[in-house]
Amino acid sequence: MIEAFVRAALAEDVGRGDLYALVERAVDASAKIVAKSDGVVAGVKYIDVLAKIEKFEIKWLVNDGESFLKGDVLATLNADSHTLLRCERTVLDMLLHASSIATLTRKYVEIIEPYGVKLLDTRKTRPLLRVFEKYATRTGGAVNHRMGLDDSLMIKDTHLKTIKDLKSYIKTARTKIPFTAKIEVEAETFEIAKLAFEAECDIVMCDNMTPTQIKEIVAFRDEKHPHILLEASGNISLKTIESYAKSGVDAISSGSLIHQANWIDLSMKMD
Repeated sequence: MIEAFVRAALAEDVGRGDLYALVERAVDASAKIVAKSDGVVAGVKYIDVLAKIEKFEIKWLVNDGESFLKGDVLATLNADSHTLLRCERTVLDMLLHASSIATLTRKYVEIIEPYGVKLLDTRKTRPLLRVFEKYATRTGGAVNHRMGLDDSLMIKDTHLKTIKDLKSYIKTARTKIPFTAKIEVEAETFEIAKLAFEAECDIVMCDNMTPTQIKEIVAFRDEKHPHILLEASGNISLKTIESYAKSGVDAISSGSLIHQANWIDLSMKMD
């Protein structure tokens, strides 16, 4: 899957061929990737696949998940000039995209780590980039939520509109979905959360609730259904996440890890 993705990314940029190569003869060349801002590295495993495909040498001075500072050299590259210049944008785009997500994710993780709460990503990913973007959040320290509809059964507010008896639905679902698949119910109110607990789901997601509202549900869970996990989601930001981590939930999910990540600044310099 990674190789197919990398080949498609390069093909998108190269098209029918690099016009530069029609003019200049290839010569031995070297380059380095330089950080122009601080961040967390992600994308190494993808760029290593590109290096193998295109037969250029890359030596990493940092590993996936490690932090870097403005001015740091992240990697050195060696190949003929045609190869390095043809692959430059694909290398940087993959590294920039993944590292930017990992950088923002790490900021969230560092805030909630003292509270023992897991940070989860969501399915709010760019089409056809889910595996890549979830790899980036994982590199930044998050735990992947479900990859798709086949991972676990999440019953959202839209699903609840079609379900007459939640307890009966979940009981039937247990006989049809894989044994290892969890069932999660999205709850926007205490009343819905209580129904989800009584229906014996595996996880209750407190969606778009305040930390105060969630604390009430945590207390109810701890007293009546201590085996069921609690997840907080909705309107989670760097400013608010600590208050949610203090509420007593087991995990916090946020789509902003991906869709709010601003690109950091990296460049490739030819020697």
